Amino acid sequence: MKRPKIGIALGSGASRGLAHIGVLKALEENNIPIDMVAGTSSGSMIGALYCTEANLKYIEKIAEDLPRSNIIDPSVPKQGLIKGNRIEELMRLLTKDKNIEELSIPYRAVAADLISGQKYVFDRGPVYRAVRASISIPGIFVPVYMDDMVLVDGGILDRVPVGVVREMGADIVIGVDVGFSSKKGKVDTIFDVIFQSMDTVEREILKGRIIEADILLKPYLPNIDPARFDCVYECSKEGYDITMAAIPKIKEIIDRKEKLNGQE
Repeated sequence: MKRPKIGIALGSGASRGLAHIGVLKALEENNIPIDMVAGTSSGSMIGALYCTEANLKYIEKIAEDLPRSNIIDPSVPKQGLIKGNRIEELMRLLTKDKNIEELSIPYRAVAADLISGQKYVFDRGPVYRAVRASISIPGIFVPVYMDDMVLVDGGILDRVPVGVVREMGADIVIGVDVGFSSKKGKVDTIFDVIFQSMDTVEREILKGRIIEADILLKPYLPNIDPARFDCVYECSKEGYDITMAAIPKIKEIIDRKEKLNGQE
């Protein structure tokens, strides 16, 4: 019986995207193969590391131990508060300077082009550059200029890129939505203003739209501030626990699809 191809769509959510580590860990422990990955924003970063065959415990360890000063390079706030050069260099090292087409697991990263107003899906070229564009939260990171495009965080157009994974050829899509990044009504700092603005845009886009994954995992992390990248264990554990609870359902979907494939 032909095994269905399984893809995962890792959504945006700033620091809450650390939950993706736990999701992947639970799937791995239960021998559920991931044949392709698409990610938006923080999902693109975790997805890139996973597709370059980084050990999940290693990814977790990096996230726990990395000093924030190593990835933040303040900018004169003309187009963003952070230049993004340091995090781009870090991703270049962690992804071994590979191109997307060289990865053993097919990978896509989603960004948004401010010029055309359309999403842009990276399917080739340097992995680190794709991630840098996909995580470029407007107002926080300086945008990425490429060809005639000005690329920013893909979450403003496609927060959980299920459709991208379908287009890659997945028979089954697992979507991971880590929720909106800000506490509603909290506007104490410039970061709160930016994240609340992003959340408002994304909520409006989602109105009336169903995220059409075969199964949608929704780690619940309402108290995690979007900039709290030090809450690695808490986020990863929530992703792990919610996925472990869904394993019977995921296996049921896989079995059902295998039977359908066998009848074709």
